[in-house]
Amino acid sequence: MQYQNLKKYIYFLDPEPAHNIVEFLLKNIASKSSFLLKQISKRYKLQDAKLSQNLFGVNFPNPVGLAAGFDKNATMIKGLEAMGFGFVEFGTVTPKAQDGNEKPRLFRFPYNNSLQNAMGFNNFGLKFAQNNVRELYPFDIPLGANIGKNKDTSGDEILDDYKVLIEAFKDISDYIVINISSPNTPGLRDLQNETFIKSIFNLSTEITDKPVLLKIAPDMEAKDAIEICSIAIENGAKGIIATNTTIDYALLPNAKDFGGISGEVLKEKSFKLFEELAKEFYGKTTLISVGGISDGKEAYKRLKSGASLVQAYSALIFKGPILAKSINEEILELMEKDGYSNISEVIGADRR
Repeated sequence: MQYQNLKKYIYFLDPEPAHNIVEFLLKNIASKSSFLLKQISKRYKLQDAKLSQNLFGVNFPNPVGLAAGFDKNATMIKGLEAMGFGFVEFGTVTPKAQDGNEKPRLFRFPYNNSLQNAMGFNNFGLKFAQNNVRELYPFDIPLGANIGKNKDTSGDEILDDYKVLIEAFKDISDYIVINISSPNTPGLRDLQNETFIKSIFNLSTEITDKPVLLKIAPDMEAKDAIEICSIAIENGAKGIIATNTTIDYALLPNAKDFGGISGEVLKEKSFKLFEELAKEFYGKTTLISVGGISDGKEAYKRLKSGASLVQAYSALIFKGPILAKSINEEILELMEKDGYSNISEVIGADRR
């Protein structure tokens, strides 16, 4: 209730400055105070062994993670863990620091509980994020590194960008995500092709035995997505994350004609593609579902469909720090109703 009252004042600010204030508070105040972190944890963290599972040889205390894009530079991890997330995916990190696209580039649509962004992988670069994560790792919850190429990198040098990033994070993350599905870097989605997918995952298996996953766009035809994911898995991908933001602007009233849309308007489209992928790949690889998840009912639906984990981002803006706890509480209620004693029994229940 406190966040809902505070939200109207937050919304007086443009979205990006508001996000920067949150980052400042989590990075420079909460993360540096064990007392504050304990207080946040008491209020927002739900701990229940029924929600715990082991994936990639790592314990995930609950299945609700924070998607990439919120903590681009790995500066807020301590605070986000205290807010009850079961894992955090930082990034997208690029080898060199870059400013991203021109502002304004982040827009909120409160009536639709949705966001639109054209950020363009703005981040402080590999070294900055690497130093931040190195101070923490191994951490209390699993950490994922979401990586992407620099805007000005092209041709044969693209693989070099991903190579240096994989090498940088292979020893200080629990999994790595190849991001070639953001709509905000020119030509990035063109890398969702057989040749590049084979090359990047062959490369990753040469560098590390840590799980490397592929994140795909929601705007692909199901048959094309299945083909791309099949190629990735055959060449070493240990999981699929579906989906990134959409460029289907018809989903959102008054949408801009650029950038990617996330939030509740993406829910149906994202689930539709995820369902097709789950039919094909459940039991063959680890699936993570993201896109429009804002409550336990939707998260539970994705888990039963075959997702081992779910992620949220936009919902955090609209529901506040109670998000992970509220989703996990509802998952537990639904588990009890269905007679499940552990989250592992929920995963893929609709596929069996």
